[in-house]
Amino acid sequence: MHIGLVYPQTEYPADPAAIRDYAQAAESLGYSHVLAYDHILGANPDRPGGWSGPYTYQTPFIEPFLLFSYMAAAAHRLGFISGVIILPQRETTLVAKQAAVLDVLCGGRFRLGVGTGWNEVEYIAAGYDFHTRGRRQEEQIEVLRLLFTQELVTFKGRFHDIPDAGLNPLPVQRPIPIWLGGHADAVLRRVARLGDGWLPMFRTPAAAAGHLDTLDRYLAEHGRTRADVGIEARLHWGDGDLDALGRALEEWRAAGATHVSLNTMGVGFKTADEHLMAIHRIANAFMIDG
Repeated sequence: MHIGLVYPQTEYPADPAAIRDYAQAAESLGYSHVLAYDHILGANPDRPGGWSGPYTYQTPFIEPFLLFSYMAAAAHRLGFISGVIILPQRETTLVAKQAAVLDVLCGGRFRLGVGTGWNEVEYIAAGYDFHTRGRRQEEQIEVLRLLFTQELVTFKGRFHDIPDAGLNPLPVQRPIPIWLGGHADAVLRRVARLGDGWLPMFRTPAAAAGHLDTLDRYLAEHGRTRADVGIEARLHWGDGDLDALGRALEEWRAAGATHVSLNTMGVGFKTADEHLMAIHRIANAFMIDG
């Protein structure tokens, strides 16, 4: 099982030196990868109609493709996964280009995590229909895999029309693995049919058990098994109880997780040093084999 980190970008300084230090610390401690969340715009909670989302315009998010490209220059073995790019609010061929170039720059150590998102404000601002995002994402995944593997692509669908064109450079991985995030039944069906992996948000395998059983059933419908898809769980730092974290790691391992990412956000840390201290503590406590 690969153990990585959730980049704590909502609480970490948007400073090049601090970001470099984080990437190099993660690599030197033996973590296999860094996961980063994605939001392009934050809404004003005082807007007409109000706002109930967990993030606002005051919450910082560094764009994952740019963040990972910078980290890749500072840490030469570290892997990366977007957790998740809100794919239907982005232009597909541009995502393909960004992902392919990132995969080249990091030597084929990138997994493209995608999701449909929940923030309708971002969709309105980007000019895409919030209500067709699931269908758009399915077609996007098909288009991305074609662009990742073929020099020239001709495709005409509901949302895309590519008239004999292609990426250059192509990625190192052909195709780049595409992982899906979310818990809805439609998401689990997409994972079973289209995904290379699943990014659940459940904190424990017990909480995820019903969804894992459903995923197994949908995989079987498509002639696949759990061995054909990865599972990346998020492990929350909480109060820093290393015994509890160790038990959670073993529970996820037993449940078949291929990857786990340690998340140090939302526990009251005020400085970059506190986040770094936490990732040092868990690295020192457990054998990390990336």
